[in-house]
Amino acid sequence: MKHFSPKIITWYNQNKRDLPWRNTKDAYLIWLSEIILQQTRVDQGMAYYLKFAGHFPKVKDLALADNDKVMKLWQGLGYYSRARNLHTTAKTIHTLYKGKFPIAYEDILSLKGVGEYTAAAIASFAYNKPHAVVDGNVYRVLSRIFGIETPIDSSSGKKEFYKLANELIDKKNPGLHNQAVMEFGAMQCKPVNPDCSVCPLSIHCYAFAKKKVSNLPIKEKKTKVRNRYFNYMVFRHKGTIAIHKRTAKDIWINLHDFPLIETTKELSEEQLLKSSEWKKMFGKVKYSIKSISNPCKHILSHQKIYARFIEIDCKESLKTFLSKDILVIKEKNIQEYAVPRLVDLYLEKRK
Repeated sequence: MKHFSPKIITWYNQNKRDLPWRNTKDAYLIWLSEIILQQTRVDQGMAYYLKFAGHFPKVKDLALADNDKVMKLWQGLGYYSRARNLHTTAKTIHTLYKGKFPIAYEDILSLKGVGEYTAAAIASFAYNKPHAVVDGNVYRVLSRIFGIETPIDSSSGKKEFYKLANELIDKKNPGLHNQAVMEFGAMQCKPVNPDCSVCPLSIHCYAFAKKKVSNLPIKEKKTKVRNRYFNYMVFRHKGTIAIHKRTAKDIWINLHDFPLIETTKELSEEQLLKSSEWKKMFGKVKYSIKSISNPCKHILSHQKIYARFIEIDCKESLKTFLSKDILVIKEKNIQEYAVPRLVDLYLEKRK
């Protein structure tokens, strides 16, 4: 469709949002915005982008930053592997590329945490290279306008969409074209109830003509959701509190939460207090339970966490009975540690 790119770009110039990462050709800042905006809404990601760009204006600043500081700044944004990869890649650029963001698409793609979409975005936005960006917005726009019913999460679907996207790209203005298609999907060709009456491409749109707007794009796989049950032990003793840094290959790596007993199902208070895990954790320590919260649900992409917080006052120093991987800190300093949103919500309620 020869008028696809011109019409999309015209719409973009008239309707685009003024976003800070669109006003720079600095590949580092563009990369930063792209990593933050993966699986994150613009309105939520904006504050994090400004915060990271302010604390780490150059890739060297991020590379030399303390890991705990990076995780603390990321706190609340979710998908914490992005933050870990961000920090790792900054170190790679600082050492391997002498602090200069790579220019070649293949070099950008080789960076940890950078996939085809992100590499194409950086290459086109920063260096105006003709690599088509294909994200959720682009899948939706192309599937509806061109009537593609191949599932977007299938290998054949990905090849088909990437081929079409690269055929459609404006070779003279690839960065502008990519921004336009993505923005068009985000603001005009929305997932639910788009206003097709004002769409400049509706006369060319297969989905609009066939009344299939709500049916496209198609996904073939449904993600299985795992239920987990966390019983958090909030140990206290004379102004100190116990926290645990998560280092295992699981959710929330390098974040801090409380010592916990994870169970395969929700237990009653009586069942929990009689469990072998409970007895093993306490041994002969004298303690009193101050409160047990109602279970709360925390939803992740592939997991549902059902958590409750058990506040426990201990009669002796926490270091005498807790394992060595548990940190005992002054409770007033707990805000200095990066924690998952689930724990942060609990701490906010206690203020």
